[in-house]
Amino acid sequence: MNIEGAVVLVTGANRGIGAAFVEQLKKRGAAKIYAGARDVSALDGEGIHALELDVTNPDHISAAVRDAGDVQVLINNAGISTGTPLVSGPEEQIRREMDTNFYGPLLLTRAFAPVLAANGGGAILNLVSALSWFTSPGDGAYAASKAANWMLTDSTRLELASQGTHVVGVHMGLVDTDMVRGLDGPKVSPADLASAALDAIESGEQEVLGDDWARFIKSGLTLEPKARYEQILGAVAS
Repeated sequence: MNIEGAVVLVTGANRGIGAAFVEQLKKRGAAKIYAGARDVSALDGEGIHALELDVTNPDHISAAVRDAGDVQVLINNAGISTGTPLVSGPEEQIRREMDTNFYGPLLLTRAFAPVLAANGGGAILNLVSALSWFTSPGDGAYAASKAANWMLTDSTRLELASQGTHVVGVHMGLVDTDMVRGLDGPKVSPADLASAALDAIESGEQEVLGDDWARFIKSGLTLEPKARYEQILGAVAS
């Protein structure tokens, strides 16, 4: 489908990748952009329709469906990372990551699937991560939530095919946002990632590998775990 003339909802639109999506949508001529965020005061109102939207809040999701019934593209971008390990980390932090990174996109997809069907099928784009395919000791909760998001993406692609909804998953390593400001390594720009993701909606691609790290990680998925992690740790060390 074409982004030009489309009605799009972006979650987590107030900063980082979400803000980059909003700017790229403007450049591509989207007819209407719903910008969802927990704090709408942080949204630049020019050219957007601001929605108070905490993706973990069912009342906010219901209100979004009511107020944005013309949506044709849903971009599930909102996410968090708490740096919580699975065994020793606080359970409430693990649940917080799962609620935001998995249940949030799931509940929004369930809520907006009938809307997309009524508006011609449309598209759903999920911001996943290369960390859906590997982990490190401090990233257990985040990786688990993103692995669940990856399977959410595959499952909804199959379940919504009959209504003509195109589902895209975006995998990437480090993106130059506040979330990874203190980490070293190559970082893809939010604008470049958002542009590649929107290209996939327009071309019909189902998966976006947003940088070299995502491509490298995916290339090792057929390896046994020991060999796969040796390869990953070797790349990190170099």
